[in-house]
Amino acid sequence: MKLALIGFGAMGQLVAGRAQGVADEIGLTLTSRDAERCAAELAELLRGHDAAIDFSVGSAVLTHVEACARANVALVEGTTGWNARESEARLIVAKHEGALVYGANLSVGVNLFYRIVAHAAALFQSLDGYAAFIEEAHHSRKRDAPSGTALRLRDLMKEQLKREIPIASTRAGYIPGTHRAGFDSEADQIMLTHTARNREGFAAGALMAAHWIAERKGVFEFSEVIDEILKAGDK
Repeated sequence: MKLALIGFGAMGQLVAGRAQGVADEIGLTLTSRDAERCAAELAELLRGHDAAIDFSVGSAVLTHVEACARANVALVEGTTGWNARESEARLIVAKHEGALVYGANLSVGVNLFYRIVAHAAALFQSLDGYAAFIEEAHHSRKRDAPSGTALRLRDLMKEQLKREIPIASTRAGYIPGTHRAGFDSEADQIMLTHTARNREGFAAGALMAAHWIAERKGVFEFSEVIDEILKAGDK
């Protein structure tokens, strides 16, 4: 598979190294120096690639979505902080008959954690006396707070519990990423925790999504990739 990388920070470099390990070709790397290019210019550079993986900045996501859609290149969007404009991204992809898979977190482990937390929230749905909450911590360079993962956890818990779920965020040092979903009562506390030891899981998930989306059209959430893989495993 011929891949384009949009953004070449820590995540982009990890994806590049992992891609080479599975014999994928990195045909193009777009860095911060390309940030001022318009979608049409980027589309010309992207043509001929099977998929692109974006770990850049939220403010540039719509430009990258349009550039990939124009170039007929499937896009894996791993950037956070742009979800308020998701409806615009969907319209762009539909207009150009493109392909996009996105997720607040592309780690396979985190997406399994989503399912565990949602199931736990469902168990507490009919019980009184338990207060649900979320805690998350990341390195000091992470721009958005709460994280996209924490917001996704909140939505999953809120769907089951029918009430607001408070989120506490920490940005300090070099923390790769920790998310906790808690249920607290006067008698006890139950805590579910996912801790990322490094960023390898995000890179692996991004490549998995790139291979999955390359032959498809439309907009998909990363959980749909996981769903299909889990169903295939059941068979």
